Amino acid sequence: MEFKFVNGVNALNIDMIATVALAGILLMIGFKIIDKFPIFSRLCIPAPVIGGFICAIIVWILRGTNVLQVNMDTTLQLPFMLAFFTCVGFSGSFKLLKSGGRPFLIFLVSCWILALIQCVVGVGLASALKINPVLGIMAGTVSLVGGHGNAAAFGPVAENLGVHGATTVAIASATFGLVVGSVIGGPLGNYLIKKNDLKIETEEDTNETLTEQHTDTSDFAEKTFLSHLTLIFLFMFGGIVISDLVLKMNIKNFALPNYVGAMFLAIIFRNINEKKEIVKLDYKVIDLILNIGLSFFLTMAIMTLHIWELVDLALPLIIILLVQTIILLVFSMFVVFPMLGKNYDGAVMTGGYAGWGLGIAATAVVCMSAICDKYKVTSTKAFLIVPLCGAVFVDVVAIPTIIFFITKFA
Repeated sequence: MEFKFVNGVNALNIDMIATVALAGILLMIGFKIIDKFPIFSRLCIPAPVIGGFICAIIVWILRGTNVLQVNMDTTLQLPFMLAFFTCVGFSGSFKLLKSGGRPFLIFLVSCWILALIQCVVGVGLASALKINPVLGIMAGTVSLVGGHGNAAAFGPVAENLGVHGATTVAIASATFGLVVGSVIGGPLGNYLIKKNDLKIETEEDTNETLTEQHTDTSDFAEKTFLSHLTLIFLFMFGGIVISDLVLKMNIKNFALPNYVGAMFLAIIFRNINEKKEIVKLDYKVIDLILNIGLSFFLTMAIMTLHIWELVDLALPLIIILLVQTIILLVFSMFVVFPMLGKNYDGAVMTGGYAGWGLGIAATAVVCMSAICDKYKVTSTKAFLIVPLCGAVFVDVVAIPTIIFFITKFA
């Protein structure tokens, strides 16, 4: 850390180790606030978002009042991000994709369609509002279907292509999605149940194959943890190599994020490993590494957010996000719910779909829990299908869609 006096303003430069330490402190503050104020838990606003925004707002105030300009070294943000998305890839089993039956496929295709709709709507509205079309993508599929993870990953990609403020718009839109998605999902599912006078019963026909990934509660030893960490580092490196190779191809206005290659390498390995059993994967270890990577990655991404860049984009951004919300609700009620069969399971899944379409898989789980708690009947099918589709398999279409639209409109 060092203080400097630049252009009449004090500047504080924070090195990479101090930045990670600060991220850890902010993360713990976020958890503490959630414990003290349950509303944040009910709204499914994660600790990294809370802690990160506290820092970002303080930095904004210090900068705006010319008291202090804070600069942070986010070098270690990339490894945390790569670790998270690589772990997500390990969940991508094609065997699970086949075993979910008709509701699984319907829900998954609905997720893919929404990814395309949000890109088209974002680009169209941004163009009509006379702002860069790529900012519409940031306030669409990148942040809503993608959540904070994709927002923090694709924002810098867009900025490297000359789209000013892309990361800020994406992160702000993802936060909007978390809050609004948490609020609308439960009430929507409840409305569908009452309006259609549905029987409060479930169809417990979910294949055992679909549940096997979620039943591993074994303890793990130090050697197991280190072997999994080594495997994850290997695919992280592979993702960087793939990204560098794509960069050397000099494709105009195209860049492949490091984490995309890492994630798909992990998906390929997972499916080969299911047949050949090269190594025994412990998903408890993978989930632990995933949560660590996501927590530090998001905290660092949000605490370095340039909030002041939103000033000129506030009104267009709000318009785009409101329209995206309305379209999601209409699509959920009149397309997704009827396709899922107009039953109790379908209503619970539709509530989760609305929460996920603006937020993340965890938002969907919160929305579905609220519905099931009210009616005292748990839809096992919904709690297995929605997170798998919303957190893993959606990216098979969503990420190529995002890359295509950014490439075309950058």
